[in-house]
Amino acid sequence: MERKNNSQPKLKIRKGDLVQVIAGDSKGTQGKVLEVLLKANRAIVEGANMVSKHTKPNATNPNGGIVKKEAALHISNIMVVDAKSGKPTRIGKKKNANGKLVRISKRSGEEIK
Repeated sequence: MERKNNSQPKLKIRKGDLVQVIAGDSKGTQGKVLEVLLKANRAIVEGANMVSKHTKPNATNPNGGIVKKEAALHISNIMVVDAKSGKPTRIGKKKNANGKLVRISKRSGEEIK
């Protein structure tokens, strides 16, 4: 009997990471990850991929109108920014001194907090 693999692949990008957009209209934009959408393999980055959303009048926005907000980007189009060099880097995993698995920057070899 075969087992189904229902688990999502683990993403290397987490909420709160400083990332740079490497493809698309917002290419070159740096911002913090506000939210990671695991099922869709997408992330919402602060200040990147801005879209105009038409809203009806409601309690928070009594006049309604057009609101600018961030839309999700595919994970493949963003890279984590290296803290040391300030440039985009790939991510690896290594065990630290305590034996805990941590994310490291491939560019500088430093741990990503």
